[in-house]
Amino acid sequence: MTTPDLRGPSPGPLPVIAPSGEFDLESLPPLKAQIDAAVATHGGVVLDASGITFADSSFLGLLLATHQHADLRIAAPSPVLTRLFSVADTVLHIHPTVQDAHTS
Repeated sequence: MTTPDLRGPSPGPLPVIAPSGEFDLESLPPLKAQIDAAVATHGGVVLDASGITFADSSFLGLLLATHQHADLRIAAPSPVLTRLFSVADTVLHIHPTVQDAHTS
């Protein structure tokens, strides 16, 4: 099954989702639903990652899957996420601030 490519111009600035706390396989579904809704409506999303204190490979998998079919911009990753993202930083669009993510 293929996933449609939803990239392209959005009708306005991308929405910002600012989750906080820990994200693993069990806690990920509500965040996934928020991201999916934003992508369906706007073609992409800015993820303000400054409040995320822990994330595992399922979180990274969600971001990589979203990146494949939408405009995903990650802003202000915490030090914990910076380490996790070092594995995929050549693929994901990571920005130091939400403002930078919006203007890229």
